[in-house]
Amino acid sequence: MYTSDFDGGLLEYVAIIIGGAIISVLTLGIATPWVMCVIYRWKIDHTVIEGRRLRFHGTGSSLFGQYIKWILLIIITLGIYSFWVGIKLEQWKVRHTTFVN
Repeated sequence: MYTSDFDGGLLEYVAIIIGGAIISVLTLGIATPWVMCVIYRWKIDHTVIEGRRLRFHGTGSSLFGQYIKWILLIIITLGIYSFWVGIKLEQWKVRHTTFVN
């Protein structure tokens, strides 16, 4: 019987979060999609579901393109589209996540 597990460590996670926050602030938020990908990649790459390790293949540049589109849609719809952005982000993450083995 296979088990599910998460094998990430706290110190590495804290370092990624603090480093990402610093980079996002220094770039005035422009690098946020890349930081989000690094954080999400770390979480997914340390996850094992029923004995199968997950792998995240998303890139900051493809997420940045989605961000631009979402921001434009939020502006055009006077903020209404912002209710869908969280779901769209989750869909994007799942589309870029696969099993290694």
